[in-house]
Amino acid sequence: MIPKPYLVFVGDAPPSVTTKTAQGVRQWAPRNCAGQWRLAPDAIDLDLPDLDPAAAVAAGARSLLIGIAPAGGVLPAAWVPALVQALDAGLDIVSGLHQRLADVPELAAAARRAGRALHDVRHNDTRFPVASGRRRTGRRLLTVGTDCALGKKYTALAITQALRARGIDADFRATGQTGIMIAGDGIPLDAVVADFVAGAAETLSPDAAPDHWDVIEGQGAILHPAYGAVTLGLLYGSQPDVLVLCHDPQRTAFAGWPDSALRPLRETMDLYLTLARATNPAPRFAAIALNTSSLAEAEASNLSATLADEHGLPVFDPLRFGIDRAIEEILT
Repeated sequence: MIPKPYLVFVGDAPPSVTTKTAQGVRQWAPRNCAGQWRLAPDAIDLDLPDLDPAAAVAAGARSLLIGIAPAGGVLPAAWVPALVQALDAGLDIVSGLHQRLADVPELAAAARRAGRALHDVRHNDTRFPVASGRRRTGRRLLTVGTDCALGKKYTALAITQALRARGIDADFRATGQTGIMIAGDGIPLDAVVADFVAGAAETLSPDAAPDHWDVIEGQGAILHPAYGAVTLGLLYGSQPDVLVLCHDPQRTAFAGWPDSALRPLRETMDLYLTLARATNPAPRFAAIALNTSSLAEAEASNLSATLADEHGLPVFDPLRFGIDRAIEEILT
């Protein structure tokens, strides 16, 4: 478990895809955010108090969370003095980078000196079992996508929140670094050795009460030319009773792979169901979640209605509209 609340470190980064960790934690775990630490006046403003490490500790913060994902997942050398300052002030450091914090000599030494911990949530040294395929008790929902980075985490969080609002026992199960920072625990599945991904997914969502829901954060996309393997392992190990397809209607190809076209929604959904039956005999799609952030409200509403008619499913945007009908379908 990661000590909270956080001082969210955004450095000098302006709003962009590299700041999605900071934005995600701010949106979905605001009570866990004591403040933000910006190193430049034009850095992204999360609408949190501007605090340095000493002030954050005085305000109750327990960890500095690195909210920026720099290119290559490597810690910029210019950040190291700031992180040492945070450790000396009494904060743990939480990172979702590919590079391990302890591999930076200055940070390792400062952590030892201050008696603080370095939390590399993208790394997991747990030895997971090979998947058993055994059916587990409880109910499970997995968000899946037509591509990466289009809303699987946000959709899972929104569904969890909506289920709990109805008095339903539900847990969000994090499978990526930002989700882990929001939830405080989870398994970074893209860092698990391939043979054990499905076993890790089984471990993430163990036996539960018959009316309990685990809402599992999806990863990758089943037809993605680079990241489909982790999606398949997660699908097998999750054994989902219910699937929700996440889609960005503006995309015609996989982001960053312009020569790899997206397949039609129905074809993609049929493939997910075929593969999901390997470990659950009766999975079903309950809804389609759209990322309509680039569409005007009327255009988004019209597209949702069209897709709902075409697929016979509720269509919603988890940050914009329509989740109640999806929740009703999930619970049928």
